[in-house]
Amino acid sequence: MYNHILVPLDGSSISEEALLEVRRLLDKGAKITLVTAVDVPELPAHGFDMYGGIVLSDSETQRQMEDWAKGYLENIASTLIGEGFEVKKVVEIGDPAKVIADTATMEHVDVIVMTTHGRSGVSRWLFGSVTNKVLNVSSCPVLVVPSKEKLKLLAGTSTEEFYG
Repeated sequence: MYNHILVPLDGSSISEEALLEVRRLLDKGAKITLVTAVDVPELPAHGFDMYGGIVLSDSETQRQMEDWAKGYLENIASTLIGEGFEVKKVVEIGDPAKVIADTATMEHVDVIVMTTHGRSGVSRWLFGSVTNKVLNVSSCPVLVVPSKEKLKLLAGTSTEEFYG
C-alpha cells in the first residue's frame, strides 16, 4: 500500500508510538524517513522552560541539540534497519511543523504518520499543536495515531472534562 512513510519524532515515547503503526503499514524493504526538528529560540533566552529545563539559545546549545537528535535517530534507525526497512534520518533546525511538511515534500513520501501528544485546553492553546499545523500545511496525507496516554485519559474522563 505505502512505499515511503515519514515519521516525525521528538524524543518522547509518545512520538515513538507512531512506529508501531508504521510497522503494520509497510512491508519489509520499504522506506521510512525519520525526522526530528531542533526548535531553537531566535532570541537569546536564559532561564527555565515549562518542563524545568534550562533554555540557552546559542550556537553551542544548538550544536548539542543537533548532536543529541542525530544520535537519537540513529538508535531508532538501527532497530528499524534490523527489522528490514530502509531508513533515512533527517535533523533540521526550525519550526517542527514546517520542518515536517517540508521534509515530506522533499522526500516525496506517501504519507506522514505521527502521534498527537494529547494536550488539551489552555495547554494546547498556549503551545499550539504541531499535529494540527502539519495537517494544515502538508501536501500529502497525514495519519494521526492517538497516543496511548491520551486514550487512557479518555477512558476515564468525559469528553467535556478532557477538552476543558
